[in-house]
Amino acid sequence: MRITTTRALSALTCVAATAALAACGDSGDDAAGTTDGAAAKGGGKGGTIALLLPETKTTRYELHDRPSFTAKVKALCPDCAIDYANANQDPVRQQQQAEAAITKGAKVLVLDAVDAKAAVATVNRAKAAGIPVVAYDRLITGAPISYYVSFDNVKVGELQAQTLIDKIGDAGQGKSVVMINGSPTDPSSGDYKKGAHSVLDQAQVKLGKEYDTPDWSPDKAQREMEQAITALGKSQIVGVYSANDGMASGAIAAMKGNGIDPKSLPTTGQDSEVAAIQRILVGEQYMTIYLAIKKQAEASAQIAVALAKGQDVPSGLVNGKTDNQAGQVPSVLLAPTAVTKDNIKDTIIADDFLKASEICTAKYAKACQDAGIS
Repeated sequence: MRITTTRALSALTCVAATAALAACGDSGDDAAGTTDGAAAKGGGKGGTIALLLPETKTTRYELHDRPSFTAKVKALCPDCAIDYANANQDPVRQQQQAEAAITKGAKVLVLDAVDAKAAVATVNRAKAAGIPVVAYDRLITGAPISYYVSFDNVKVGELQAQTLIDKIGDAGQGKSVVMINGSPTDPSSGDYKKGAHSVLDQAQVKLGKEYDTPDWSPDKAQREMEQAITALGKSQIVGVYSANDGMASGAIAAMKGNGIDPKSLPTTGQDSEVAAIQRILVGEQYMTIYLAIKKQAEASAQIAVALAKGQDVPSGLVNGKTDNQAGQVPSVLLAPTAVTKDNIKDTIIADDFLKASEICTAKYAKACQDAGIS
C-alpha cells in the first residue's frame, strides 16, 4: 500500500490540529479507540496500555488477540486501562490512533503495525514522549522498539512449504506451484516468504506464478489465482502455497469458479480460522498453521503491565533477541505448528483455541465425526 507524501502530511497536520481527531474525518471506536477499564487521561492507578491492532479481515485479531490480551492485563493489573484501536488496514489511521493514545497519556504502546515503515515515525514519537513500544506480531525495523513478541516467522513459511511438498510428492515433478504471499508492507510476510522459498526452491516442482498480495486480501488472492490458472493451465498446477487462511479461501474460490476440484490441489494456510478448519475437514484445504495466539497475547500483556508499572519483565519470559537494524531487541518468539486433518483434535481443540461446537456445524458434523472431533 503506497502512502503519498501529501496524504501523510495531511494526516499529521490533522493530528496536530486536534487530539480528538474529529477533523480527520473519522469517528467512533475505530478512530479514537475504545478504553476498557479505568478511563480518563492516564487511565487508572496502573495507567493506560494502548493496544493497536492492524486489521479485521483476518479473524484472529478480534476473536483471539484482543480478548486474550485484555483478560491477561485485567488479571495482572485490575487498575490498568486498555485503550484499544483497530486501523482497518490503514497506516495513516493507525498513526492517528497512536498519536491519540500518546496524547491521552498511555504508558505503553503495544503496536501491530499495518505498515512497518510507516510505523517508524510512531515509535520515534513514542520514544520522544518516554513511552516504550512493544512490537506485536510484526517486527518494526529501524526504530527503537523495547520488545518484540511474535512467532518464528521464517519457520512458519518452512512448515507450510514442506507440508505442501510432502503432500504433492512425485506428482509435482515438472509441474507448478502457485505462490500467494501476504502483504508487501508486512515484514512478517517477507519472513514467511523467505522460509517457504528455502523449501520450494529446492523441490522438484516449479514456481509457476508468485504474487505479493496487498492487504492480505482474499478477494485479491482470488484474482491472482484466476490469473495463474489462465496463464499456466489447469493441468499444470499441483498445489498452492497461500500464506494465510483468508487468502486460501480466495484461491479455493478461484479453483471452483474455474471447474477445478480443490481437493485435487493441496493448499496451505495459516491462523487456524474456523472456516479453514472446516475446509480441511472436508478436504478443500490441506493444512494451516496453528499459532498459539493466546500465549502471544498473554506474553505481550505481561510485558506491557511490567512496563506500565515500572517493574522488571518477568524472568524467563524473553527467550531471544532480534536484530531490527536499530539494535538487538529482547524478544519472545513462539513456535508454530502445522495442522492437517490428522491432528486438529490434538492441537487447536486440545488447546481450546477453537471449540468443537464452533467447527462441527450441521454441514461438517460427519467430517468432524470421521476426524474424531465431538
